[in-house]
Amino acid sequence: MPSMGSLSCKKETSNHNIAKEEEAGDEVPANWRRNLDRDTVVLIWTWPFGHRFKMESCSKLFNITGCRLTDNRSEYEKVHTVIFHHRDIQSNVYELLRMRRPLLQKWVWMNMESPGNSQRRAQLDGLFNLTASYRRDSDVWVPYGRIVEASEEDKAFQIPPKDKLVCWIVKIWNTRLKRVPYFYELRKHVQIHTYGGAFERQLSLEEYYKTLSSCKFYLSFENSVHKDYFTEKLFNSMKFGTVPVVLGPPRENYEEFIPAESFIHVDDFKSPQELAEHLTLLDQNQEAYEQYFTWRQHFTAEGSYFGLEHACRICDHVKRYRGYRVFNNLSAWYWG
Repeated sequence: MPSMGSLSCKKETSNHNIAKEEEAGDEVPANWRRNLDRDTVVLIWTWPFGHRFKMESCSKLFNITGCRLTDNRSEYEKVHTVIFHHRDIQSNVYELLRMRRPLLQKWVWMNMESPGNSQRRAQLDGLFNLTASYRRDSDVWVPYGRIVEASEEDKAFQIPPKDKLVCWIVKIWNTRLKRVPYFYELRKHVQIHTYGGAFERQLSLEEYYKTLSSCKFYLSFENSVHKDYFTEKLFNSMKFGTVPVVLGPPRENYEEFIPAESFIHVDDFKSPQELAEHLTLLDQNQEAYEQYFTWRQHFTAEGSYFGLEHACRICDHVKRYRGYRVFNNLSAWYWG
């Protein structure tokens, strides 16, 4: 099996929590000591983005045992951990500041949006114990997707039939984003098939996957440029057999997550016109195009289980690490 080069999916040690960590020992309340060997209970304070998910057993999908998830706030006084999703609390942080907090209960700040799309709140400093996000230096790292070793079935991958050169699916249009002027310039030199709410061409989930597969290249343009911020735009295109053309952080950051030969970065070209010329050349050279799929002989891409995976991996972290600490510099760590 070939090496993945510089690709590394290992979690970096989190160093953003500057408060001293105190080990839970005699200070643990008696009712907690009795429950330490029982299931760790995690309360989901709000459904992230209103997205409800089945609170299945964490052991089934992630081989994580001893966890129970709940959204019942009446259990607040008894649960070990509470997950707060930033988008759902950012407009009313003062409500959290007023809440009575059980001794040693851990609060987790969860955010899958980039700093550019998250309201900065200095009041969050000193309020949380753990972080959970797409960033590798989070306490609990849950990326939007990952590259994994291919099963025997996955190794039989065949490039899907193609009838489109370049595609882009966009939900929300914002002319202030870097990707919009790049798109305007790129389409002057190559045809781009556009879909999604931004273009009034909505797709069902089934149509979305079929469209991805039918395109030779997909514009995996992120809505903002931040370290480690690669979303489903990247991993879905890789999973369903198209070559992602990425606009986001530098190539070096991408290569820490995905094979170097699996994608095209806009920064590799002097201009959108030069990129368009490269895509056109690949369209005329099937052998060169297929080189972008050699990684599929040994690996495949998969997405995360949004919400559920976060809750399960947070529970696993809390079970493994009984110590208690306070995150005093969240705003500086996340927003700089």
